[in-house]
Amino acid sequence: MATPNSTTQQAKILVCDDDQNVRLLTRQCLEAEGMTVVEASTGLEAIDMFVRERPDLVFLDVEMPGMTGLEACQRIRQLPQGESIPIMIVTGSDDRQSIDEGFEAGATQYKTKPVNWSLLGRDVQYMLRASNAFNSLKRQEDRLRYLAYYDPLTSLPNRRSFNEHLNRILKRAQRHKRSAALLFIDLDHFKRINDSIGHARGDRLLVEIAKRLTNELREDDIINYFTDNSAEDDEDVGNATEIARLGGDEFTVVLSDVSDITHIKKVAARILASLSEPIPLQSHNPVVTPSIGIALYPQDGADADTLIRNADTAMYVAKAEGRACYRFYDEEMNAKAVEQLKMEEELRDALRNNELELRYQPQIDTRTGEVVSMEALVRWKHPTRGMVSPVEFIPVAESTGQIIELGEWVMDEVARNCLYWDDLGLKPFRVCVNISPLQFNQRNLPAWIGKFLSRSGLAAERLELELTESAIMTDAETNIARLRELKALGVDLAVDDFGTGYSSLSYLKRFPINTLKIDQSFISDLDTPDGAAIVDAILALAKTLNLRVIAEGIENERHLSYLVRNECDLLQGFYFSRPLYPEDVPLMLDENFSEQIGRVVQNHLKKVVDN
Repeated sequence: MATPNSTTQQAKILVCDDDQNVRLLTRQCLEAEGMTVVEASTGLEAIDMFVRERPDLVFLDVEMPGMTGLEACQRIRQLPQGESIPIMIVTGSDDRQSIDEGFEAGATQYKTKPVNWSLLGRDVQYMLRASNAFNSLKRQEDRLRYLAYYDPLTSLPNRRSFNEHLNRILKRAQRHKRSAALLFIDLDHFKRINDSIGHARGDRLLVEIAKRLTNELREDDIINYFTDNSAEDDEDVGNATEIARLGGDEFTVVLSDVSDITHIKKVAARILASLSEPIPLQSHNPVVTPSIGIALYPQDGADADTLIRNADTAMYVAKAEGRACYRFYDEEMNAKAVEQLKMEEELRDALRNNELELRYQPQIDTRTGEVVSMEALVRWKHPTRGMVSPVEFIPVAESTGQIIELGEWVMDEVARNCLYWDDLGLKPFRVCVNISPLQFNQRNLPAWIGKFLSRSGLAAERLELELTESAIMTDAETNIARLRELKALGVDLAVDDFGTGYSSLSYLKRFPINTLKIDQSFISDLDTPDGAAIVDAILALAKTLNLRVIAEGIENERHLSYLVRNECDLLQGFYFSRPLYPEDVPLMLDENFSEQIGRVVQNHLKKVVDN
């Protein structure tokens, strides 16, 4: 007896022949090769046996009463599990036409009678081996196709799959004059999840987001993925899916055959509500909200690239307007996006072409009337636009990361100006420099400031770094350590725009800061009870924490009188001076505003007495 080949070990063969002797001989030959044999005597019985037994190979006689072997072969091929099964048909006919009919019916191999029984086992072995090789190759191809078209983490269609299917959907929409909507979804502050609790939990969060999207979208919200033929025939066949993951924390949803914008709003609102629920990740329950941009076909884009770009633009507008919301695309967004891109390019050139300048706005000591410090303010003198407001270009610098290079330029320019003033023999004064949130989040900021002080020769006590309240409160514990590192260098630290970031007082008293700077929006509201109450509270808080407090945005005598009477330490605003060129600073330092301050307070008291 031959040793069973590993390829055919435990292989199950279905033998179908109406001649019992043929079945017996076939069984003996195949069992001698270590195979298992199941039998059928008719074509119908063969089909039933095939479904129940799931054999690895089928041996079919062509000439059988009722259903012929060729008919049985065709029926087996139509079954899902019969598509790739090897089928050997046996017939007494050996003419060309009979052989062609056998292969057209789906036969893998063709044998003519009389059968050479001594070679049958070997022939079956070769067919099984070839079948195994084919199936292995097919599995590899299926795997490669899956990897090419699906995201392995979430099992959602990936960017390539999404692009192909979106193109098909838009072609169908164009042909039938229908609308479609593309929702571009980006998770807000997702990076902090990976940074704080690790990438493994971040991946689990993405999987949960994919599940929520899939579960949330109703059956009538789905996009239908078409084959090439079905796109032409308008037949909705194949798998249907609602979403795709483009990569990272970006997801998309396409709604086809959209007839009512209200429906799109409802879908976006459901997605927003579902994704904003806490997500349990072991000991953590983070909330990661989505920002959603929506573009409509055909009005917002007649092709896939334009539609994607505009939905992406709308998503960034949603982020800029506070996140955790959805926004529909409009032409104004595109104009702003183009303008921002142009400004980004021009700002890069400005840093190279010396178009940026520093101005200095004085800060006056309330008690002495002297100018004791200056805030450094960057200005952009554009060759064609003229003076560009920081309100326009600073957000662009922040969003593109150019603020890092810009911040370094400001520091170097401050050091150069201080050296110029020292050469003139001016009395030393503090220079206040704004540090952006992006700069502050750089881990090497304390080390960089230390090297800057050493390289420039600027005395540390002459430098005050202004940090926004929201920036230092983002991760208070970590930022306390970073602030202490900066403080150890000898520089002063100020909290800019104080009152807008809702600081926790328990953290505020632990921050190693010197100054609170009242946001100018509160100063402009001093004439209202609420505005005055907020300013009073900040002044009281600063006195309790032994911090100096500066008010910016002073524009009239009412502002000045109120702040002086309530013992605000430092004053800054257009009432005293607009930002100055470096060469005008020496004259400003000779100014003393004590008489002017005293006169304003006396005028106020006189009005009170007269009333």
